[in-house]
Order: sequence, then C-alpha cells, then structure tokens
Amino acid sequence: MPTIDRIDAFADEMTAIRRDLHAHPEIGFEEVRTSSIVAEKLGQWGIEVHRGIGGTGVVGVLKGKGDGSRRIGLRADMDALPMDEATNLPWRSTIPGRFHGCGHDAHTTMLLGTARYLAETRNFDGTVHFIFQPAEEGLGGARAMLKDGLFEKFPCDEVYGLHNAPDLGHGEIAIRPGPAMAGADFFDITISGYGAHGAMPERSKDPVVIAMTLGQALQTIVSRNVDPLQSAVLSITQIHSGSAYNVIPGEARLAGTVRAFSDEIRNLIRTRMRAVAAGIAAAFEVDIKVDIRDIFSVLVNAPEHSERVAEVARSIVGDANVKTRETPKMGSEDFADMLQAVPGAYFWIGHDGNVPLHNPGFVLDDKILPVGASMFARLIETRLPVGGHDGATHV
Repeated sequence: MPTIDRIDAFADEMTAIRRDLHAHPEIGFEEVRTSSIVAEKLGQWGIEVHRGIGGTGVVGVLKGKGDGSRRIGLRADMDALPMDEATNLPWRSTIPGRFHGCGHDAHTTMLLGTARYLAETRNFDGTVHFIFQPAEEGLGGARAMLKDGLFEKFPCDEVYGLHNAPDLGHGEIAIRPGPAMAGADFFDITISGYGAHGAMPERSKDPVVIAMTLGQALQTIVSRNVDPLQSAVLSITQIHSGSAYNVIPGEARLAGTVRAFSDEIRNLIRTRMRAVAAGIAAAFEVDIKVDIRDIFSVLVNAPEHSERVAEVARSIVGDANVKTRETPKMGSEDFADMLQAVPGAYFWIGHDGNVPLHNPGFVLDDKILPVGASMFARLIETRLPVGGHDGATHV
C-alpha cells in the first residue's frame, strides 16, 4: 500500500497522539484539551493557528510554494460521545460517560499527520486550511463554525472530509457522488394529559395510552405518506412518563429522529407529524406540543470532487480497494453543511474490526492513520500542483 513514506516514518507518533486523545475524550463544545493539543502541534510545525472558531474550533493556515491563489479546506471532527467505553484497552477512556466511540480521535490525528507532512514539504502551490471542528455529534459544530465566518475568514475553493468505516475492509476507501448521507431532524413531543389514581382511569386523560396511540400513528407516515420509492426513517427512541405503579401521570414525552435524502420528504414528514399529533390531541382532548429541529443537512458530494477522491485513492490503496457506494447511508454528518457552502467530497476509510460505530466495544485500527493522512496530503498535492496553472483541477 503506497502511503507516503514520510508519513509512515512518524506513524508511531500519530498512534501515540491518537491514543492520548482517546484516553481523554471531550464531548461537543467542551474540546478544550483537544483543541489545545491541536493548536500546539500546528504551531510547532510553523502553521498559522486560529482558535475559538465556532467555540472550540481550530483552523490552521499553510501556504505552499509559489503564488497560487487557490485554497482547499481539509476538515476533521474532534468530539467524543456521551457514553461509557467497554473495551478495557490500555488507552481506554479515563473519563466516565465519555468515549471516542466514533473514531473522531483518529480523524483529528490523521489531519494532524497531514499538516505535519505538508508543513515539512510544502509541495503544493496555494493555501491549505486545516479545519478542526467541534461538536459533530448532533450539537451543530459545523453550523457554529460557519456562523462564526469560517469560509469568510478562511475562503476555500474546495473542501474535503473523511470518516473511518468498520463496515469496509482494511485498506478500502469508499466514495459516493451525489446524496451520500441523510439529513436528520430530532424531535420532542410533550403530551399534557390529566393524572389520576391507577385504579380510577376514567378520571384521567391518560398520557401513556395517548403516547402509545401517537407512536403507532406516527409510523404510518413513512409507510403511507412517503413515496415508497423514496427512503425515509422515523424512529421514536425515547418514552418518558410516570413514577409509580398506581399513579396515572399527567404528562408523557416522546423523542426521536427523522432521516431522509431530500428536503421535500423531510418537510412532508414534519407536516404530517404535526397534523397527526393535532388530530390525536383533539380526539383525546389533551394538548400535544411537537418540537422538530433540523440537525443535519443532506450530505451531497460533488461528482467532480468525488472522482478526484477516487483517483487519489487508487494511487494509495489500488484500484481493487476503491469502492463506489451503491446506496447512500441513512446516518448523518454535519460536514454536509460545509458542503452546502463549498463544493467538495466526503469519503470513508475501512479498517480491521467489525464492532460498529457508537457501540461501547468499538475499537479503531491505528493502521489506518497513515492512510487517512496520505489521502488528505495527496489531495492537496494533486489539486494544488507545484508548477501547475492557477486553478488547475487535474490529477
């Protein structure tokens, strides 16, 4: 596998960084230690450092050889998940309720490896913006950086991101042009009924029964309102009500997520959720409040930039290991918001292990660190070639 020799030479140092970040995970907008390490490393390598972008975000700026005006952004997420780890590894999380169960520690390390290599070689003509993003896990870190003027302060002509993928084999890289990951809403529904003794249900407006009825009714939206040729998911993931065996409570709450690959379908589902809730509220003579929040946009990879990723991947892992995903992923990713502002692509790097992301037993394969760093580095060297015409797009 022809990863970059210089990056391979400091692969052990990358592993040490990754495992240190893994042992000290921080959730969204709390990445104080992580962002400090990132800023310190970038500064050591002579890269211009900007902190506090979108909260705890960090951006490094590096100019290459020549006077080319093109600019490319490379993005990695830094946050961990609010969950416990169950791996018992020597470098396992030292913080209860915090775990890098999605591999963002690896993404941060890969981008640091890319930054070190490019700072040493500067074998490109133009400017690279290394974007270290906070709060990817549903807290709006990308939107916070964009609101803070990310692409006004650090303009980019293209932007790229990546993610580890235990569903792919080690050394495989996957890309999907067009819609690649679903947009997502989170919702909270509050049913305000009327409590009573559990032995006297006729005196209540039972929010538990209403919640069960509403939950069943909401499932008809995807099965009966969404075009069956379109993909969508409506999942109720939380139900909260009551505190005693013999008390009918006064309130029940439902929460969950909606996923779809078009804004039209997302709007349809939102409208139907509110209509169904209003109908059931009228039928049971209670008040039902529905709060639906747009959390992730649909992630759309530009076809041109997707092909550039595939070409670079072939040079690193070989033709047989470059995959074009046939179907989009129902999972979501807030890099989608950056791709709405700047064209680019998001790709996946496979690794050993079959425990899925967000599982307490997830283990990342450190052997992929040089692969990800080499992918980012080669994208820069091929998209911003030394001696190429300004604005060149060949590979």
